[in-house]
Amino acid sequence: MAKARTQFICSQCGFNSARYLGRCPNCGQWGTFVEEKIQPENTNRKARVGLDGRAAKVEKINEISLENTPKVATQLQELNRVLGGGVVAGTLILIGGDPGIGKSTLLLQVSGQLAHAGKVLYVTGEESASQIKLRADRLHVGGEDFYLYPETDMTAIKKQVEELKPDFLVIDSVQTMQEPDLSSAIGSVSQIREVTADLLQLAKTNNISIFIVGHVTKDGAIAGPKILEHMVDTVLYFEGDRHYKYRILRAVKNRFGATNELGIFEMRDRGLVEVANPSEIFLEERLAGATGSAIVVALEGSRPILVELQALVTPSVFGNAQRTASGLDRNRVSLIMAVLEKRAGLLLQNQDAYLKAAGGVKLDEPAIDLAVAVAIASSYRDKESRPSDVFIGEIGLTGEIRSVADIESRLKEARKLGFQRAIVPKNNLSGAELPEGLQVLGVTTLKEALHIALG
Repeated sequence: MAKARTQFICSQCGFNSARYLGRCPNCGQWGTFVEEKIQPENTNRKARVGLDGRAAKVEKINEISLENTPKVATQLQELNRVLGGGVVAGTLILIGGDPGIGKSTLLLQVSGQLAHAGKVLYVTGEESASQIKLRADRLHVGGEDFYLYPETDMTAIKKQVEELKPDFLVIDSVQTMQEPDLSSAIGSVSQIREVTADLLQLAKTNNISIFIVGHVTKDGAIAGPKILEHMVDTVLYFEGDRHYKYRILRAVKNRFGATNELGIFEMRDRGLVEVANPSEIFLEERLAGATGSAIVVALEGSRPILVELQALVTPSVFGNAQRTASGLDRNRVSLIMAVLEKRAGLLLQNQDAYLKAAGGVKLDEPAIDLAVAVAIASSYRDKESRPSDVFIGEIGLTGEIRSVADIESRLKEARKLGFQRAIVPKNNLSGAELPEGLQVLGVTTLKEALHIALG
């Protein structure tokens, strides 16, 4: 019998090394290598076989039936939107987020709703059955087809799945599950990889929809090898500050829907409640008459959201001017400030700039450029923009305002919330259906946009 040998694996990216390295040559992180034993290769591996004994077979694509892969909608429309319309049968969904953000609460609520459409098995490795029951009673969650199983052994879990034959399976969390055949520690790279591979086979061969909870590292990435995100069908991040009530569910990968789709929830005593109109939340505390503020209609997935961008420009005390951004890309802010100085005549090289997307949302699309520039210019000139204006457009290095995608849905959202004027790229206006009651002004240069916005 072959002996097990030792290797070192980077816990961030999964890079393998025969010896310990202080710094990973693949991802550049320090102190991430962990020692693991490699088990001898198992020559008796079996092909994919379902719980009913049927093995996978070669089929013509035109003869494959889709009757066994329906989408089951939950009662949370925000979650349905993020998932692409509902939970697809046989899909593997990974949900990551900071500790205490509400991942288990969200899945407990969803499990209670899915129990009306089929059997749900909730496997927990972090809490006892009585602890889950206490939380379920507080959230008013239950049902005849809702089963709890406090276990971490994958062999026992697969046995229960074979006996119960659930339609939905929840694993909370993947870092607490273990394969008894592996000698590595629980939560190690090898354990997470093998546990996920087992769950993937269960999902695909038996049409079981599986939700996996994943812990995150201090950098915000899901703990474990990067291959974990490649193996699953959907990766969701549950974001927000646990000291505040609003939570954001963001899809960063989805084989059955749009990526970067956004769902907004509010954390209350009885669980998570969806927010139907998040734009009102991001604008509800806007201060009237304040300088350094501009409203942008950002597109998150397929949803337009109005967000207030704030800027504070002050003379620099030190030799080098600071550029600080929260919710925005700092490099994008530096680029826009350089264009403002070169093309619009604003002397910003000796000014500190602090920018923020209000409400805790993160924006990274090009259409926010014009609103960022207006907010910076407003603070620099100490002159407010009209509170009924919205700004949409990408800024080029020569100071031109470039067209953006899906301008019609953005303008409709702005009109719905009562805004009266929109400053947009001129090239977006040809052939566009403009909403009634909203004055739309097309601009071609940054200088022209600032003249209209700030007079």
